[in-house]
Amino acid sequence: MPTATWHDQIIAQSDDTIVIEGNHYFPPDSVNAALLEDSATHTHCPWKGEASYKTVVVDGARNPDAAWYYPAPKDKAAEIKGYYAFWKGVKVA
Repeated sequence: MPTATWHDQIIAQSDDTIVIEGNHYFPPDSVNAALLEDSATHTHCPWKGEASYKTVVVDGARNPDAAWYYPAPKDKAAEIKGYYAFWKGVKVA
């Protein structure tokens, strides 16, 4: 089962991830929202649309913008609406 961890804390875990461009996108209900804080960061993907970011916080340690999601993706990426992906040292295995 794909699991996202940082500082030995499970952030997300699901058998229902969607893999796009090598990234596992986790369903929203599989993510521990208590470990995520809002971020003002946004980026744009030509085919997925605008991504929003979250900062991962574990035991006071902060990993800015280590999670991203597409709240309103373009039609070609509709299946990942609200799903979370991770980077910046968050291990997904």
